[in-house]
Amino acid sequence: MSIISKVEVIDFTYELENMGAASENSHNHVGYQKGGVLPMTKYAVVIECEDGSRGEYVTHWGGTRPALSQTLMIVNDLPGKDSDMREALFNEANRRLCHMDHMGYGPVDIALWDLAGKQAGKSIAAMIGQFRKKIPAYASTFHGDHSGMLDSYEAFCDFAVQCKEMGFKAFKHHGWFDGDAKVEATLIRKLREAVGDDMVLMYDGASDLNNFADALYVGKACDDAGLFWYEDPYRDNSMSAFAHNKLRGMIKTPLLITEHVRALEAKCDFLRAGGTDFLRADPEYDMGITGVIKTARMAEAFGVDVEVHACGPAHRQVLGAIRNTNYYELAEVGPKLKNVIPPCYADGYKDELDSIDENGMIAIPEGPGLGVVYDWDWLNAHAVQRYVFEKKI
Repeated sequence: MSIISKVEVIDFTYELENMGAASENSHNHVGYQKGGVLPMTKYAVVIECEDGSRGEYVTHWGGTRPALSQTLMIVNDLPGKDSDMREALFNEANRRLCHMDHMGYGPVDIALWDLAGKQAGKSIAAMIGQFRKKIPAYASTFHGDHSGMLDSYEAFCDFAVQCKEMGFKAFKHHGWFDGDAKVEATLIRKLREAVGDDMVLMYDGASDLNNFADALYVGKACDDAGLFWYEDPYRDNSMSAFAHNKLRGMIKTPLLITEHVRALEAKCDFLRAGGTDFLRADPEYDMGITGVIKTARMAEAFGVDVEVHACGPAHRQVLGAIRNTNYYELAEVGPKLKNVIPPCYADGYKDELDSIDENGMIAIPEGPGLGVVYDWDWLNAHAVQRYVFEKKI
């Protein structure tokens, strides 16, 4: 047994240059703001065992303040537990978080998998059962802005062409937060004209369109442009299987829903109710690598593909072990901004516009665990608070 002796959660902060809130309606999204400085706060989870082994994970997308509270509640009980009991720990956390959104467990589960991989000397993908070593990436844009980056049809189209020339075979854009259906539909058609027929295009409405009628109007533009998928269309926040089933019957473009539908059982119900064509899953949002693999296997049984949301080393590892998936989301990228993820790697790992190879592919890290090396000098220098939980003697 590998008994957990200590868990440490390190809260840290860093700054993003030329960034700010995308708009007053931008909920949790950021965008281009020339000269702006935006503070970001994330956290890391470190799990140590009595044998000296150590698992680590630094949050990318899900390291929010509510998630931190849940993580602290869960890790308080980990010291003294067997780290190999990931399935039991997953089920215990799933029950304890039933009154919450479950997002605090993902970073813990990922750190447990990193620990197991390092103990075994294998990547997480290899431990689960490797399917691929590389996967095509799509450029996933920042949202449209009114401040000088993606602020016009031309700017979006120019960026799509740039990505195509760099080697990307697929491109997904997030429109403006204004929720103007006519503007969104026009941009979709212009993007297809700009890149031609040989680039895969997707559209993420990010729940900004106002109502079903707007979603249907934009869906017709998606049909005209031959989009690969239409994601999270309007302001029901992609929660109604009934509404999206109705939308599916009125357009041809496949829907990609369930980014905001938490838990395996709810995703399964959403799928069976006909609310989506593709499923969405994220190791930070959906209770870790364990949760995503469960979702992928469930989808596989239904003959459905699952697309992994966002990017990061945990995301790459699960994609390396999933057959029924298509792309890696290189999110978020733009012509004037770097990604918002913390620069916390000592081995050159990154998720930037130039991270693809000449064929538009992203490699699955092959080192043990997550396959990355964290820069603990940088993380410790940016730490603002530490929470330590140790095994009671």
